[in-house]
Amino acid sequence: MQYRALGRTGWKVSTISFGAWAIGGTWGPVQDDESLDALRRSIDLGVNFIDTADVYGDGRSERLIAQLKKERKEEIIVATKAGRRLNPHTAEGYNKANLTAFVERSLKNLDVEALDLLQLHCPPTQVYYMPETFDALDELVKAGKLRYYGVSVERVEEALKAIEYPNVQTVQIIFNIFRMRPIELFFPEAIRRKVGILARVPLASGLLTGKMSAASTFDRDDHRAFNRHGEAFDRGETFSGVDYATGLAAVEELRPLVPAGMSMTQFALRWILMFDAVTCAIPGAKRAAQAEDNVAAADLPPLSEQTMQAVRAIYDARIRPLVHQTW
Repeated sequence: MQYRALGRTGWKVSTISFGAWAIGGTWGPVQDDESLDALRRSIDLGVNFIDTADVYGDGRSERLIAQLKKERKEEIIVATKAGRRLNPHTAEGYNKANLTAFVERSLKNLDVEALDLLQLHCPPTQVYYMPETFDALDELVKAGKLRYYGVSVERVEEALKAIEYPNVQTVQIIFNIFRMRPIELFFPEAIRRKVGILARVPLASGLLTGKMSAASTFDRDDHRAFNRHGEAFDRGETFSGVDYATGLAAVEELRPLVPAGMSMTQFALRWILMFDAVTCAIPGAKRAAQAEDNVAAADLPPLSEQTMQAVRAIYDARIRPLVHQTW
């Protein structure tokens, strides 16, 4: 396992970490015993950072992580998120009272006295122009409820605005072979300000595993079935906003670029780690075997410049027109 500095926190976190959305729900059936096996295996292999949220399974994901932490002696850094419990999900809801209530609930679910890292959970764009929200987070740090805070964003504009606030330590943003816009403006600015970057949706909701086809089906409670056009939340969260058929075609073009002995999943993750601005990628895993496949990407050799250019050419031809200016 390789480790990189997480912004200005002083932590060094595993370059392949664990995204805990899938073990909470909305990714089809999940079994808690299998989820715990996936978490345990990840820690065995050197993962020391887990990303979750209070809405993943209505706290289910946080509680599983609490159970894991009771079993293990290793230092495990846990990032959670707050805000999506709001109904309606409006900018006005990101106030001190609501954020404090969300934090208290996560503290209970995770069974800790202070959250390692709290992230605003893809709030409306207006929130990034509300200093009072970030003042409330500063107060929660001073009160000992949080160690650090950051944001999870949908758009590059939001990421750039967020890091103008001096105590934003991390930005979680969709970054993968199908979502390259963050490279252009955001990455250089994040490096300049020493902000950690968590690359979320690193496998484009599974498209970049190379295991899907036109015949693939998804359960009714899987967002890949019910959110393809943004019916439930931002469309960019599902397949990175790429039309499914187009994504499949692009994967077939990518397949010949995968070096021998490397899975498509590992190729997609290793591509992300080619960018020094990225602290870690946070793929999900519902089973131990998936965790093993993910984690192996951390120790693979760098991709060649020729391969990187070929990936970019596929993006420019097939994907850029669909997503680049949207997010």
